[in-house]
Amino acid sequence: MGGTEQEFVKQAFDSNWVAPLGPNVDGFEGDLQQYTGSAHAAALSSGTAAIHLALIMLRVKPGDYVICQSLTFSATANPIAYLGAIPVFVDSEPDTWNICPEALEQALKKLTANGQKPKAILPVHLYGMPAKMDQIMAIAHKYDIPIVEDAAEALGSEINGRRCGSFGKLGILSFNGNKIITTSGGGALLSNDEALIQKARFLATQARDPAPQYQHSHIGYNYRMSNVLAGIGRGQMQVLSERVRQRRANYDFYTKLLGEVPGISFLPEPEGYLSNRWLTTILVDPNKTGGITREHIRLALEAQKIESRPLWKPMHLQPVFQHHPYYGGKVAENLFDNGLCLPSGSNMTDEDRQRVAEVLLKMFEV
Repeated sequence: MGGTEQEFVKQAFDSNWVAPLGPNVDGFEGDLQQYTGSAHAAALSSGTAAIHLALIMLRVKPGDYVICQSLTFSATANPIAYLGAIPVFVDSEPDTWNICPEALEQALKKLTANGQKPKAILPVHLYGMPAKMDQIMAIAHKYDIPIVEDAAEALGSEINGRRCGSFGKLGILSFNGNKIITTSGGGALLSNDEALIQKARFLATQARDPAPQYQHSHIGYNYRMSNVLAGIGRGQMQVLSERVRQRRANYDFYTKLLGEVPGISFLPEPEGYLSNRWLTTILVDPNKTGGITREHIRLALEAQKIESRPLWKPMHLQPVFQHHPYYGGKVAENLFDNGLCLPSGSNMTDEDRQRVAEVLLKMFEV
């Protein structure tokens, strides 16, 4: 927490405006619009809810196809299944680890030739590293397919000064407890299309018609954020720049610590890119580390009660999605096999970093 969250929460309690909606929700949405450069925002109960509503806005129906980055958390893909649609998974490219434009175009060529034109494309800014949005948007424009931009991990990241979440027809943010700022649970839907956000707000509040009685002409959802949680979000927005600085400082610490170790590599920022470095990640090549693998490092840290994790397991390898279409090669699979997320919390102290460093230095005898 940054320190001012309780002031906004107190306002909610003092006014007895706890839920639903309220001044903090309006203020939080305004803060998000100003920060991201998106014209409109809807504060919601989760990033997953935001993706679900985005796909509904784009009229995704059962049997429709939706392109989805394979190397991501399951929350990107699950809402496609909620709607009975078919996720089509696409491989990553090595520069950003995000959806590969070449594989994306390959998928679109084949799908459109078969009369299976997708209703949406879901790129992800993995671990805060922006995807190749210029190329992805050009391909999407060529095939006239809208982009739902999953920026759940990338609030604060930029491409040439433009904030992630503002590129797609609809953008997604998450404020889950592990994100760079949090409302404990929460998310947001961003767009420059006012009509889409207004409809999303309507559906997110159980789609109640403007009538004196409770009347419903559409299926609705309980997806709106409360006034209390939005108050936490308002306080968190005030420290977002500091959180980005802290996460990037973690990355700098690890690169100085391990940057010269043979077989250990990091993900540098392409020119014009700024990553919030939500998580610092490494790739481990056992052919150059003397046989030390990603798993050796993870277990050595775990033995000292320090948590680290493999990169996301690609969606096309997940039991629940393994029979769905996939386009691309082995980039995502290789990243999963050799990648590790290191401790990266904003609240890491010098003592915490030293504990991690001792384990890593011992392993590599640096």
